[in-house]
Amino acid sequence: MTTTIKTVGILSPGDMGSGVGDVLHQHGVRVLTCLAGRGRGSRERALQAGFEDVPDLEVLVRECDVVLSILPPAVAGAVADQVAAAVRATGADLLYADCNAIAPGTARTISQTMLDAGARFVDAGIIGGPPNRSSNRTFASGPGARELEGLRDFGLDIRVLEGGVGQASGLKMCYAAMTKGVQALGAELLVAARLLGVEDNLREEQNLGAELAGVRRFVERGLSTMPPKAYRWIGEMEEISRCFEELGLPGRLMLGAADVYTNVRDGGLLATELPRAPAAQRPAS
Repeated sequence: MTTTIKTVGILSPGDMGSGVGDVLHQHGVRVLTCLAGRGRGSRERALQAGFEDVPDLEVLVRECDVVLSILPPAVAGAVADQVAAAVRATGADLLYADCNAIAPGTARTISQTMLDAGARFVDAGIIGGPPNRSSNRTFASGPGARELEGLRDFGLDIRVLEGGVGQASGLKMCYAAMTKGVQALGAELLVAARLLGVEDNLREEQNLGAELAGVRRFVERGLSTMPPKAYRWIGEMEEISRCFEELGLPGRLMLGAADVYTNVRDGGLLATELPRAPAAQRPAS
């Protein structure tokens, strides 16, 4: 595929955003961000990934062909409002890709915001870890999906889904409900077993069957990396709840998962009692 994309903006250079930007930069794309109000960690990640910092969003939207929104889902709508205001003020010709873990209904609301401002929109969902370190796929749907697919020329695995806005975000919601929903349930039940004094008995019983042993290994692998990510996953669980309720399904189960991640974020009992994964399963530091 031949593309005319030359400059990409990323909001913001968190773990995933900086990983995406690093891949683009390594493939010759000019990558911009706006670090106003961002902390030291964001600045360091942006510098390491080769980002250029611009003073405000109006400069960003004027300079960029595409802006990728890669944020904690709880702030996706507010940031879209800010970018839309910048597009209206500048008349920028921009493709806005919402790559956040949000419900299809949220994606459609943000799409309308961007279209009303004069931008183009693509619904995107990222599955996997940062692409400079692990396997990663970005699914895209809606009218801007084929345009975003041009980033395949620059090292990103973009996969277009047929259908309108909501297909890609819906896929992300269902995938995350399985992975992070199971992580939340697993963390809580393992802490409960510890507090009840049956931790070793539970491990023995779960390891008797291959299926449960596999689920336990999956949960244990994620325990050590959960605390620094928990604040992002709260909003993600809330968006999954909204997604399910939009379909007429119960959503409260995912709100319970959000409560688990809130407890971990706030240093509650779950955070202090989380068991450590066995040494052979811990991620390399």
